[in-house]
Amino acid sequence: MNEFNRKKHWEDIYLSKDTKDVSWYQPVPLTSLDFLRESSISPNAKIIDIGGGDSLLADHLLDLGYTDITVLDISEAAINKAKQKLGIRASAVKWIVADITNFDPNTRYDFWHDRAAFHFLTTTEEIQNYINTASRCIAPGGILVLATFSEQGPHKCSGLAIKQYSETTLSLLLNASFEKIRCMNSDHTTPSGTVQNFIFCSFRKLKLPGD
Repeated sequence: MNEFNRKKHWEDIYLSKDTKDVSWYQPVPLTSLDFLRESSISPNAKIIDIGGGDSLLADHLLDLGYTDITVLDISEAAINKAKQKLGIRASAVKWIVADITNFDPNTRYDFWHDRAAFHFLTTTEEIQNYINTASRCIAPGGILVLATFSEQGPHKCSGLAIKQYSETTLSLLLNASFEKIRCMNSDHTTPSGTVQNFIFCSFRKLKLPGD
């Protein structure tokens, strides 16, 4: 059996589909922006969007005056689409092509956003690698916003199995390094008209020994 190539899978998705045709497309990421406003971070806060690829969150962050924005995605095609869409404004964003499970930055972020990337990690090792990275790379007092399919959401997406989460299961995974701020369920309507239920949770990074 051939080993699954996650990077190739997502490159193929972004090379074969238009931005507005992928199931996670949102012209305005309203819920994510609401959580951002609640965090009251400064305009020069360090923000990273995990799996942001060809989403429009970076566009809206620039519109709101944020000046230190990083977008990470495993797909170079997704990043290239986002750059092309932003045009000259793309130079105001830091772009990283990387697998989040192998990501090891020197930066500590004030706001870490992930809508619909985390639930594609299905092994204990991948999930723990992600949590360890977030714990290490979010500054004490920084905010983590994590959005995944809820227990009422789909079991698969883009041909891949996913892990569903609840407020309880997300909180238990993160409670060693984070305190929960709030969680909410949110329905997302895909371009094809399917309704998908997400759980959005925000957490504050605790100050730990060594921070």
